[in-house]
Amino acid sequence: MAVLSKIRERSMFLIIIIGLALFAFVLDPSTLGDFFNSNKVNEIGEINGESISRQEFAEELESYKQQAGNSVTEMQASKTVWDNIVRKKIYKNQLTEAGITIGETDVWTEIVNASFVQSNPEYQNEAGLFDENKFKQFLATEKENETQLWSQWSNYMSQIRDNSETTTYNNLVTAGLGASLKEGETEYMLDNTKLNVQFVYVPYTSVADSLITIKKSEVEGYIRDHKDNFKVEASRDISFVQFDIVATDADQEVIKENLGTLIDDFKKSNNEAVFLSENSSDTNLNPNIQFKNLVNQEVADLIYAGNKGDVVGPYKDKGFFKISKITEVTQMPDSVKASHILIPFIGSQRVAADVTRTEEEAKILADSLLNVVKRSKRKFGSLAKTFSSDTGSAAKEGDLDWFNYTSMTPAFRDFSFDGKKGDIGVVKSPFGFHIIKIDNQKNKQKVLKLATFSRKIVASVVTENVAFRDAEEFALAISKEKKFFDVVTAKNYKSKSSVGLKSLDENVAGLGNQRQIVSWAFGNDTNVNDFKRFDLEGSHVVAFVTSSSEKGLMSAAKATNTVRPILVNQKKAALISDKLQGASLADIATANKTTIKNANGITLKSPTLSGVGTEPKIVGAMYNAELNTVFNSIEGNRGVFAFMVTSKELPTALPNYDSNRKRIAESRKSSTFKIYEAIKKASSVEDFRANMYSAN
Repeated sequence: MAVLSKIRERSMFLIIIIGLALFAFVLDPSTLGDFFNSNKVNEIGEINGESISRQEFAEELESYKQQAGNSVTEMQASKTVWDNIVRKKIYKNQLTEAGITIGETDVWTEIVNASFVQSNPEYQNEAGLFDENKFKQFLATEKENETQLWSQWSNYMSQIRDNSETTTYNNLVTAGLGASLKEGETEYMLDNTKLNVQFVYVPYTSVADSLITIKKSEVEGYIRDHKDNFKVEASRDISFVQFDIVATDADQEVIKENLGTLIDDFKKSNNEAVFLSENSSDTNLNPNIQFKNLVNQEVADLIYAGNKGDVVGPYKDKGFFKISKITEVTQMPDSVKASHILIPFIGSQRVAADVTRTEEEAKILADSLLNVVKRSKRKFGSLAKTFSSDTGSAAKEGDLDWFNYTSMTPAFRDFSFDGKKGDIGVVKSPFGFHIIKIDNQKNKQKVLKLATFSRKIVASVVTENVAFRDAEEFALAISKEKKFFDVVTAKNYKSKSSVGLKSLDENVAGLGNQRQIVSWAFGNDTNVNDFKRFDLEGSHVVAFVTSSSEKGLMSAAKATNTVRPILVNQKKAALISDKLQGASLADIATANKTTIKNANGITLKSPTLSGVGTEPKIVGAMYNAELNTVFNSIEGNRGVFAFMVTSKELPTALPNYDSNRKRIAESRKSSTFKIYEAIKKASSVEDFRANMYSAN
């Protein structure tokens, strides 16, 4: 009874839903299934009729982002994952149609033969040989416990399968992409046959552009005749005005004055790190030595004229106001020449796989080598060759040549620059233990340690409010009549444009990565002449949609810049061709007030005419022309030609053309990317990701 009561309470709601569904069915019966079918809503794309669900896409996207970490943006990850799915589905479809299946045995064979699996001690028996049963048991345990490691192995197996499918298909196709000896001979002849020609050339520039009229209908006709060249995705054009939140001179003066009030306390401080922390410095303490050439050059002389305990500033440096306290004054060379013997241990950085010594064992070895070279420095070179793992310097008896203060890891650097010529010692770094010998030092000079308190130069709240107010007032002025550019002109603002935004773009020209603006521009409720204010990092932006193009053929307006020059040249060619008539080249040249030009040694491989430029169509026509016959009104890239081939020099025949044949075959077999692009073009691929990332 309770259920019936609920149904009665909601009967009107059900009647409305059913009514809407029936109305949709009357308009288009095929939509009735879609009305109740959530799969349509959850599709992210379709490849050769196979639907790609949001869940499948989201799972692969999340997996990829976990692997890539912060190295990719959301849209970069989305594109990579989509491309991978498309590739995988297309290859699988091709193999299915060919009746070829990649089985579990194929995948397993490739995995167990991988070197990192074979050499892993965990999967080896007592004799140190790979034990397949141990490996199977390991995987079974990880799978049963549903560990993170099993998830990684599962993904790896899927990758192996996908790669095997791709490789198998490509191998099958490329197996048939050979070349014949006749093809090798033809290539050789085409590349090396030389033509000697005479020609008359009338450039398109000889006809004034003002004499040519191009109609919109002609542009549209050209687009229709060349559809493949003008297919476009949905796009939006926007214009925007950016209101930057930048610190004013008054804001900077306040920051500078506030730093000035800290100088006395900074001088008295006995612990500079604590002072920086307690007073919220915007940069941390730099414990390293500072050379004069690395300090802000506007205050370098002032700082280096000071003594320990002096405070210099405030001064402006790289977007900050700073005060610097001299905490140490010493003398140090600006470069050192040293040699070393590197003794790594298990766990040190870049350690070779065959290193088995522990840290304690490495320290003992380093100390013993130190004792030897202290007794006899002459033995350093031979010991470096024998014991050092730094093969580059070991070959030079440990010599590292000259290096500056910032070139080496801290412990190595400090020993080399704090010591003096001839010192020998052992230091530990992330790479192991180094026996270091200081061979030479030069350019000893005054250096300092500085404790620098910094305050970032940022706009005040008042300045932020002014920028926000200006953006709001601008948006309000647009909202009255939506005349974006009129308001820009009236307020003397500078607008910028971003043309041809695609639905899955994230970069807006002039603003960088601003996915939110792109998403809004493609929102279901966003139309041409709509605008919106966006609060970005460091600025406010008022964006305005100036144009919207849907998927299909490029509009005549947008294609004009591409099509017009082509149509102009076609019309000029027609005008020139009317004058480029005559029984001989001499007659044609005279009629067009020009001269006959000669070109010798022309080849199809290098289709360039002296004094004209690259003209592949003309040279191609010359190659197939009869000797000593005038051909006229031939349209090229730069003008219209009349020509006569006076002689054709064939290359010396080769004993065989196998090398040419092999080159053609290898070129074809290495073009697996072209293979994929060809089958992708022949496939039906629908991408609905824009719906997933839409603002509405």
